Amino acid sequence: MVFVDASVVNVALPAIQRDLGGGLATQQWIADAYLLTLGSLILVGGSLGDIFGEVRVFTLGVIAFGAASVLCAVAPDATSLIVFRGLQGVSGALLTPASLAVITSTFSGHERGAAIGSWTAWTGISFVIGPLLGGWLIGVSTWRLIFVLNVPLACATLALVLTQLPRTISGKTGIRIDVAGAALCAAGLGTLVFGFIEQPRLGWTDPAVPGSLAAGAVFLAAFVLYELRADMPMLPLRLFARRNFSVTNLETFAVYGGLSAWSFFLTLFLQQVAGYSPFRSGLATLPLTIVMFFLSRYVGRLSMRIGPRLFMGAGPLLAGAATLSIVRLPARLDYWTDLLPALLVFSLGLAMTVAPLTTTVLNDAGPGDAGIASGVNNAVARVAGLIAIAAVGIAASSGANLSTQGFHRAMLIVAGLLAAGGAIGAAGIRNPARA
Repeated sequence: MVFVDASVVNVALPAIQRDLGGGLATQQWIADAYLLTLGSLILVGGSLGDIFGEVRVFTLGVIAFGAASVLCAVAPDATSLIVFRGLQGVSGALLTPASLAVITSTFSGHERGAAIGSWTAWTGISFVIGPLLGGWLIGVSTWRLIFVLNVPLACATLALVLTQLPRTISGKTGIRIDVAGAALCAAGLGTLVFGFIEQPRLGWTDPAVPGSLAAGAVFLAAFVLYELRADMPMLPLRLFARRNFSVTNLETFAVYGGLSAWSFFLTLFLQQVAGYSPFRSGLATLPLTIVMFFLSRYVGRLSMRIGPRLFMGAGPLLAGAATLSIVRLPARLDYWTDLLPALLVFSLGLAMTVAPLTTTVLNDAGPGDAGIASGVNNAVARVAGLIAIAAVGIAASSGANLSTQGFHRAMLIVAGLLAAGGAIGAAGIRNPARA
């Protein structure tokens, strides 16, 4: 549910715009409100799991996510939808860290790599299958149905929790919630994103734009300084003393920022410029889902055997090269010759990247810090998407809707982000010594 809702709304944005009004900035806010609360609070969700138990917090998150989805489905205007999307993100921040923590405590060795590979495969699949599912639902009904769908999914998940998850995973004592850190993080990301999204509409001369960007930088700097001094920080900076952990999160920021912007702007381009229907635009990315499904688990297992460096270097570089090939994508494209070959190469590069990346983060942190390590990595990925969609929008913006030239500029930046991620992995990752 969490990862589907990070992308399913992309294909619905033109339909939401026709129904509720607003331009590109409103569309960015609908996508980013979710990523803002999810990214800034996911570490708090990890702490709550440590205090009250991962299973209990996971259950609460699932219930809250279903309720927030109902609110999104009945939103009367764009402002309400943005607020309710933020509530969805809060719920996602509760349940996401617990899932990887349970996996890490259950599996070890090569099986942990395979299990994490399955987790990343399904999260990657859900991220790209969202537009396909959403496009089909919009075609047969209304965009509101994409949120109603979460209700039966939440019920099914709760049934699995009650029958399958161990009840022995309990909370820890002596842990406090880092309220001040969470507030500084949310304030910094929120003001920063406001400046990026509103700049095309207000312009650089409006004091609100440079003022919000400066305020965001100040808040984020204060957040880092506070975390250095806090007794129980939500972001344990000591983890970044470990080479692979630091390098992997830096690569995560580049790769997931590029992936989020890629999905957001490609979906808008296919509908608003190329004339695709919502379902057809979702169907266009189906090859990505298929490749991720069949390869991610095996790549995760293989990276545990021979080391992650090769995959984390070559994968993003391959995806970046594929993105470069669609920088000149024409408005009236031929799917089979203009887009499909690039999608297949892109999906291969992505499949080579996601499982080794997640496995490396958790292995470098160790079992004792697996929960917080997964929370940090997920937070970095969501924040990367949040900032990338907002910042790339400045280059892509040329009016109320996306243009061909704006899309080309966006894809050029995305290719640069992916290539930077591959260079970071190739230069910085160290394969662990073999036993």
